[in-house]
Amino acid sequence: MSHTIVLASGSAIRSALLTQAGVPHRVEPARIDEDMVRDSLLAEQARPRDVADTLAELKARKISEKNPGALVLGCDQVLDHDGEILSKPRTPDDAVTQLRSMRSGRHMLLSAAVVCEDGKPLWRHIGQVRLHMRDASDAYIRGYVDRNWDSIRHAVGAYKLEEEGVRLFTRIEGDYFNVLGLPLLELLSWLTLRGDLEK
Repeated sequence: MSHTIVLASGSAIRSALLTQAGVPHRVEPARIDEDMVRDSLLAEQARPRDVADTLAELKARKISEKNPGALVLGCDQVLDHDGEILSKPRTPDDAVTQLRSMRSGRHMLLSAAVVCEDGKPLWRHIGQVRLHMRDASDAYIRGYVDRNWDSIRHAVGAYKLEEEGVRLFTRIEGDYFNVLGLPLLELLSWLTLRGDLEK
């Protein structure tokens, strides 16, 4: 790597994806008030994809300003359910409500990534995945939340496809890395084209 990469996210899975892809990096999570920013953008009727992109850029900029010369990767993931943004569930009951509202329908996961250097954005991408949820019973949804709460409380939409959450779905259209919260293939292509990763 010709540049240091700093991941401005505390997401263990994003860091693991970079490690598994052979991308050296260090983690420095950005501390921003995501709820306040999201609420402000929604009050201005921002589209879900713009919310994800703005949050990713804010995180990257904040850490980039503290790390001159480094490439800083900021990420954010938003769940778009019929134009409404669903966030991480606050309680198990909130998780049950979210999952019940989405069953038998489809929604979009938008995974935004922005790379900044010296406080300026150099690259951005928003990966999209369309997910079709099965008509899960109330009993299954409640049991799923009870069994998995410690994990899914950190996930938008109250599920993780890499775990039992895959049983909630009938079809997934899009790149699995975007489901996990990082448009990894696009990021690797960009880093390779720049010469930061070996061709």
